[in-house]
Order: sequence, then C-alpha cells, then structure tokens
Amino acid sequence: MSGHMAARARAGFRPARPGADPLGSVFAALLGLGLLALPLVTARPNRIALGTPLMAWSALPLGQALALGAVLGCVAPLLALRIAPGLRLAAGSAALGLLCLAAGWAADHLTPPGDRYGRISLDAGWWLAFATAGLAAGDGLARLRPSPALQIGALALVAALVGLVLRSGFWDNLSVLREYVGRSDTFGREVRTHAGLALSSVAAAALVGIPAAILAHPVPTLRAALLSVFNVVQTIPSMALFGMLIAPLAWIGRTVPGAADLGIAGIGAAPAFVALFAYALLPVTAATVAGLDAVPGPVRDAARGVGMTDRQRLVQVELPLALPAILTGIRIVLVQNIGLAVIAGLVGGGGLGVYVFQGISQNAGDLVLLGALPTVAMASGAAVLLDAVIDLSRGRAADRTP
Repeated sequence: MSGHMAARARAGFRPARPGADPLGSVFAALLGLGLLALPLVTARPNRIALGTPLMAWSALPLGQALALGAVLGCVAPLLALRIAPGLRLAAGSAALGLLCLAAGWAADHLTPPGDRYGRISLDAGWWLAFATAGLAAGDGLARLRPSPALQIGALALVAALVGLVLRSGFWDNLSVLREYVGRSDTFGREVRTHAGLALSSVAAAALVGIPAAILAHPVPTLRAALLSVFNVVQTIPSMALFGMLIAPLAWIGRTVPGAADLGIAGIGAAPAFVALFAYALLPVTAATVAGLDAVPGPVRDAARGVGMTDRQRLVQVELPLALPAILTGIRIVLVQNIGLAVIAGLVGGGGLGVYVFQGISQNAGDLVLLGALPTVAMASGAAVLLDAVIDLSRGRAADRTP
C-alpha cells in the first residue's frame, strides 16, 4: 500500500472530535424505535390468514434475543457519537449482519417442524432497523471516500455473502422465500426479462440521445427545441404512457409485414421497451449537452491552436472531458428504468413486476416483496457500479485538463 493510501486508511479509523453526531443520533433513535417499539415479524398460519405481530423478545429464542439486544445496545450509542468513518461503517455493518441473522432465527423458531403452510414475514420493526443500519453503513463508507476498486469490491462482497446465505437455506422459512419456491421455475426468466428491458432501453436511448445532443449542441435554438420535445415525454405519467402505446403498437403489429414476428404488439415487451426508451431520452441528452457545455473554453482554444479539426476536437478532447457528465446521466436513467420496468408487468411485458402486481391482486405482501426486493438490489448494484466508473472517468478527465 502506498504512503497516501495508508494515510487515508488510517484516517478512516482516526478518532473524531468528541460529541454527539446529529445524523448518527437520528440513526440511533430509529434503530431503537424499530427494535423496541415496533414488531420484528408477523406470524400467520397460512398465506391468506391474518397474522400476529411479534416483538423481538417474543419472536426469538432467549439467547438470540439477548445477543440482539446486547449488540444493538452497543451499536446505537456508538452511532450517536462523532466517530471515525471506519468505525461507523463497522457499526452499521455489524447491525446489518445481526439483523439478517435475527430474521433467520425468528423464522426457524416460529415455524413448527414440517410445517409448509405457515408464514413468517418480516415486519415494520425489522425493516426500519435494517434500513437504518444500511444507511449508517453507507454513510460511513461515503465518508471514507472509497476508491472505485473498493466500491466494486464492497458490492461483490455483499453479493457473495447474500448468495451464500440464500444457498445455505438459513432463510428458507421466511415467507418471501416460500413464495419463491412456488415460482422458482419462472423467477430467473423474469429477472432476465426485467434486466433486459432496462438495459436495452437505456442503450437505445444512449445511441439516439448522445448523437442528437452532439449535433444540436452548437446551435442554441436546435438544442432548446430538442430538449423541449424530450421534456414533453417526462410530463406524461408512466401508467398513461404505457396505456397510450398499446393501440398504435397493436396497429403496427397487425399491418406492418414482419412486425409481429419481431414481437411488436399492443401487449407485451414492445410497449414497455418503447416507454422506457422514451423516458430515458431526456436525461441522456441533457447530460450530454451539459457535459459539452462544461468543457473549458481555453481547452477548446488550445485544441484549435494545435490544428485539430472539428471532428478531432470532438473525439479527442470534448467527449472525453464530457464523459463523466454523460455517464452520470446514464446512471440516473438506468436506476430509473430498472424501477419503471416493474410496470411492464401490467402490459404483459414480463419482468419482476409480474410478482408485484400478482401480490397486490392477491393481497400477498410477500409476493410483492419477491418482485420488489430484487428490483431494489438490481438498481442499487447498477448505481454502485456506475458510480465507480464515473469516478474513474473523472480522474481521466482531470488528467486531460491543463
């Protein structure tokens, strides 16, 4: 490790100025509220019956309940103090790990042997405590200002740990995983469909929006008109846009030769893709325009001074310097489209929204979670990966700027 990196690592665990931390105090209060005033889990005899909310001390065996209380009783006061970012990260991570263990312990403790119908669902107290611990850990990590490699490494570690726990069967008695068991044959397909819709729509928007921004950027009136047209799409509610596309795409599928063979129809993936593509155009185009606007004038003048053509200036100078802004727009729209792709389940487009809307119609909250939780995980992972790429591009852009 270089001297700079070693100093940075030591700073992450250097004691902070004594006193209370305002944000950490909020974390501590929410953690205590979640575990002391709200139920940890809800137990139901079957999928549709009313459940019984249980506090942490009722849902867990005595030993595990004492362990949970002891560890979190130390973590909460620690978070409330001004501590080094590394300690905040460690405290938040410890709380996250213990809450994940508590979920499995409660499900095993409350599920009778051989019972295939009972449902143990995580309740408000667990979710509030888990979200608070996650925010505390994320706050500590952000204050450390991790390098791109560390960001990707942390994401890979979390993904590996979650994968190992899922494969171990430790959470199998939780109701959301019991919902998965009944749909394991279709789950992978819906995940691939969801990811494919989000990624392909963003890629198509980048292929259209970036060249359009480059062409329109030198002409202020054309640039304003382009952004205004794309902005109109953003004003249409997502449900309305999906519905508006059904009739024209159905007509195209019926009348245009070969369109139906390509999957173009009023119901299915086509309206979902077109709507997501339309929503992605403005952020990508606006980010490209902003990035080109931010290129310093002296850099452009220097490029002209050495005899570069307009094309050479664009490819070798302006686009590399604008790349961080362009990638920021792509990051925003990718996270947005991963979430919006849930609505594709309403128009027959598939994806994780299928489980969300099935769960809503059946009043099955855990089936909703089966679709929602992977969507959140997918969006969070995409955000972390693109944040790392953006940080790398900023470093390279800084090297190009005199």
